[in-house]
Amino acid sequence: MELITHMKPINVGLLGLGTVGGGTLTVLRRNAGEITRRAGREIRVTMAAVRDLEKARKFAGNELAITTNPLDVVNNPDIDIVVELIGGYTLAKDLVLQAINNGKHVVTANKALLAVHGNEIFKAAQDKGVMVAFEAAVAGGIPVIKALREGLSANRIEWIAGIINGTTNFILSEMRDKGLSFDTVLKQAQDLGYAEADPTFDIEGVDAAHKLMIMSAIGFGIPMQFDKAYTEGISKLTKEDITYAEELGYRIKLLGITKRTDKGIELRVHPTLIPATRLIANVEGVMNAVLVKGDAVGATMYYGRGAGAEPTASAVVADLVDVTRMLTSDPENRVPHLAFQPDALSNAPILSIEDVHTSYYLRLKAFDKPGVLADVTRILADLGISIDAMVQKEPAEGEQLVDVILLTHLTVEKAINQAIAKIEALPTIADKVTRIRLEQLNA
Repeated sequence: MELITHMKPINVGLLGLGTVGGGTLTVLRRNAGEITRRAGREIRVTMAAVRDLEKARKFAGNELAITTNPLDVVNNPDIDIVVELIGGYTLAKDLVLQAINNGKHVVTANKALLAVHGNEIFKAAQDKGVMVAFEAAVAGGIPVIKALREGLSANRIEWIAGIINGTTNFILSEMRDKGLSFDTVLKQAQDLGYAEADPTFDIEGVDAAHKLMIMSAIGFGIPMQFDKAYTEGISKLTKEDITYAEELGYRIKLLGITKRTDKGIELRVHPTLIPATRLIANVEGVMNAVLVKGDAVGATMYYGRGAGAEPTASAVVADLVDVTRMLTSDPENRVPHLAFQPDALSNAPILSIEDVHTSYYLRLKAFDKPGVLADVTRILADLGISIDAMVQKEPAEGEQLVDVILLTHLTVEKAINQAIAKIEALPTIADKVTRIRLEQLNA
């Protein structure tokens, strides 16, 4: 143990002492002995930039230098590692680049920043010979970045599918469980603090798409290109569709899916029917889960808390330990930021949603007349779309309209788009067709 006491401690500066920053300080202090034994030297937070000085002082005590100017942390020559926990694209980007420029390593939980500006940030870090670690940016406390970058590096990753946004998973769980509408449950989620006052990023799938972009980049060795991700949220999902899916043996989850295909890489976030027997279909509430399919290992699943003070701090502190261990190693010997050597990234294109292959759930409102289904099946057959299952619901008392549910086999999205346009043009169809994509997630 002699060695440990002689090595100079690693000084950490926190940008933000909110939920995750506070959790990081708590976990580092509580597990100091254990962390030192793992890292080979002491890791201590010596400075934090905060919004509210008084609140921070109360929480952190007196052994921490506290400032309201984040540049004080980034430019402090005594700080070895800067932990960026303020989120957003603008200020965070400037601070991270400045820290890198000052020769400091960076640990970040900022998925939006990396998905949009990751290429520039990683290039700057590589040029400076410093590390940017980001385990906390995807799925909170679940070490899925580590698994993809290191644990599964023998594999050719085939696909990744994840429930990577706790807010939307909570909403869908409640809708299914209690038969409530989307709007009712969103309000509940806001009251519980699971959803922001402006929930757009979560419910429209943007947050999940940021995380998916990061996993896709390290799974397939491609640069960040977030503008090519297809994003569809859950705000239009109805309790009827959740019930019908259930009756057919499926659950609806907001999934981030990225797949390697012959033509390019699929990168998409949308509500998805999954067989109810799959493990991932049974992930409820605010929990996260990621399925990764590798050629050698098959399917592996990572499950746990995707948000919260200590789960996210668990990932931040693990990154601090990693960076501390690797400080003295040559940059060439470190794990590359995107898991593949930076000069060996692939230029495989990201496919547009039109070119994606998947199966579909279609719900039509039809007039209860003979021959309607024959028209619909003919349209599908002409476009080469085969039907897996078809259910016609009984019309309600005195109703002219019936719900018809179709499940298709694998097909290409552009064929489904054409089919929907033709079906909606039929005189016997009353309303817009509801389309939800369906994935078997076969291992």
